[in-house]
Amino acid sequence: MKEILQDLSYQELEAMTLSLGEKKFRAGQLAAGLTQGKRISEISTLSKTFKERLLEHFEDAPVTVKERFTSSDGTEKFLFSLADGNLVEGVAMRYKYGVTQCVSTQVGCRMGCSFCASTLNGLIRNLTAGEILCQILTVNALLRAENARNAKEEGGMPAKDARAVTNVVLMGSGEPLDNYDNTIKFLRNVTAPEGLGISARNISLSTCGLVDKMYDLAKEGIPINLTVSLHATTDEDRKRIMPVARAWSIEKILKACENYFEKTGRRYYFEYTLIAGENSDEAHADALIRLLKGKPCHVNLIRLNKVKERALSPTEEKEAYRFLGRLEKGGISATLRRQMGSDIGGACGQLRAGYLAKNTARERGDE
Repeated sequence: MKEILQDLSYQELEAMTLSLGEKKFRAGQLAAGLTQGKRISEISTLSKTFKERLLEHFEDAPVTVKERFTSSDGTEKFLFSLADGNLVEGVAMRYKYGVTQCVSTQVGCRMGCSFCASTLNGLIRNLTAGEILCQILTVNALLRAENARNAKEEGGMPAKDARAVTNVVLMGSGEPLDNYDNTIKFLRNVTAPEGLGISARNISLSTCGLVDKMYDLAKEGIPINLTVSLHATTDEDRKRIMPVARAWSIEKILKACENYFEKTGRRYYFEYTLIAGENSDEAHADALIRLLKGKPCHVNLIRLNKVKERALSPTEEKEAYRFLGRLEKGGISATLRRQMGSDIGGACGQLRAGYLAKNTARERGDE
């Protein structure tokens, strides 16, 4: 596999352009083309010779869409193919304020959470900063083109804003903080004004609670929204569903969150997946209130997306709303996340796992 041009910051892109004997302004043309989601070979402002030299060293298309599914609620799921043949996935969710895209940071995951499909086959490899960014550039280009076509059909003008994707969540396959250096470089590149320029406040990073890396993140000066997958109120309960709890206690996670608030001024978030018979009764709601009351945080409740390879089941909707109501009555800021994309395998890792399973069955002759 060749290098990934989208790994480079704008300053690195300028230096590389000059090293190839090109004028400095060519870096701006190159950056503009990449930001539009174009392949190197598609950037018409660059000379044929320059593009050929770039293609000797860099992948033309580091990330491509292999499969695309649309849910009845408008949510879109993408299965991305990487240059080495590995697969990752992402989700684009439409809201009134814009489009939020969930991106993957690893091929697979080694965290071993019992409710997640991403970790079924373990960790294959980390994604580079450019491969993370290319997921957004690819979807952004697709949506921009579709928005332009729709506007033309309706007799209007397409929006001038280069972004169809307005918000980003690092919550696809993988643990972002387990791929720390590439994740940080991605965050700096995606927020850079020379690129997409997405505000750090429109970016959320979801971690299962790697406390040492949470402290490192607080020092980076990138005020993103930090979200911790909690899913339990005691260490013993958490250890049953999240192996990472053996290394980091809830107490240590809370201290790292408080440090993040002190360093960035940003309140922090907790994801709490409601699992039937596991963590969703009134006693657990009361325990969560005692744990979090008075802290500058918000709780995102999520009804479990059923994963067929796992024995866990989601709570009923009424039970989920009772849990939410009890938290709110107890003074906890909380919302119940709307289930999106459940009819297309919306949970992290489901699409990739399903594709790999089909291929395995096909190779065995079961299909």
